[in-house]
Amino acid sequence: MGGVARVLLLLPSATYRAGDFLAAAARLEVDVVVGSEERQTLADSMGDRALVVPLADVAAATDAIAKLHARAPLDAVVAVDDQGVIVAAHAAARLGLAHSPPDGVAATRDKAAMRARFARAGVPQPEFRVVAPDAEVAAAASEVGLPCVIKPISLSASRGVIRADDLDAATAAAARICAMVDGPLLVERYLPGDEVAVEGLLRAGQLEVLAIFDKPDPLVGPFFEETLYVTPSRLAAPTLDTITHTTARAAAALGLVEGPVHAELRIDDGRASMLELAARSIGGLCSRALRFGAGISLEEVVLRHALGLPLGDLAREEPAAGVMMIPIPRAGMLERVDGQDAARAVPGVVGLEITIAPGRPLLPLPEGDRYLGFVFARAETPAAVEQALRAAHGMLQIVIVPS
Repeated sequence: MGGVARVLLLLPSATYRAGDFLAAAARLEVDVVVGSEERQTLADSMGDRALVVPLADVAAATDAIAKLHARAPLDAVVAVDDQGVIVAAHAAARLGLAHSPPDGVAATRDKAAMRARFARAGVPQPEFRVVAPDAEVAAAASEVGLPCVIKPISLSASRGVIRADDLDAATAAAARICAMVDGPLLVERYLPGDEVAVEGLLRAGQLEVLAIFDKPDPLVGPFFEETLYVTPSRLAAPTLDTITHTTARAAAALGLVEGPVHAELRIDDGRASMLELAARSIGGLCSRALRFGAGISLEEVVLRHALGLPLGDLAREEPAAGVMMIPIPRAGMLERVDGQDAARAVPGVVGLEITIAPGRPLLPLPEGDRYLGFVFARAETPAAVEQALRAAHGMLQIVIVPS
């Protein structure tokens, strides 16, 4: 790579992650092209450092990126969120850059296709059925067994994911999901046990695990709103090895070979089952809980890998760390969040970001797609991190009024 490296960042308009990726690019002193669905406010002055990329139209987006590359060559195309991963894979393939196969990346955005690939490869996962929106969901629920989980095949971040304990509840859940989104539904056997998240990086098909997060709050339904992520995991070493091996098998089953992955697994009596795997790094602002080597961010790791730069020491920093995704307690309009100073003053807390502005509507899961904000903590042990996060959350008074 000669001269200053140049990266196209695909930044959906609703992403949390623009600031952290742009900061990482600045630390690396690389040129950035901002690709988004809408024309940038300063596009006239940015020239070829801004690009309109219709993320919902893969062919048109890939053509736009190829035309830019012909004028001003790119060294990497990086999607920061789910919405851009398929476009990034197609564009990288067309430009001859390092990438995972586009069909494998596309399977990460289609839960039915993902389940089918896991099944063919023998990756442990829940028993499942794929049903049409107007199909008899209760019959599929009977086949997989109760309790079951019903979800759309296309959404992420637990949107539209509902547990049903009987056949009437399964039918009601399906109707609720179909009011949110068109398309087939996935009906899965509910798996008991703890849930973990794996943050990893694929290099030439080999998985390097960067962190395994415990999720201390039980995720038993009826909705599956994530709250606490704490690392390092407190699970036993043999179980962690099983998690790593299962995640690697899942990535291989999808055909992924390059770039970040984020996986979700259920653990029961030392056995690991794949819930899903995404071809991108952890969402929201959760990556701020991670630092590697001499303090570099996860975003910097992702950009270094994409640009072929030395990665250095990928060992996570020694202290335990974690994040709380602040849940939205009920629908309405956010008036204010009191107690923020007290939350920041909790020993171990290193940051608090409220990401929804006062006066904005709030919508909880399963229909909602946002968290109220994020709390970050570091401490000597995972238990101390968890305690700090819970204490900080307890200090917040969320004032919601009818909208």
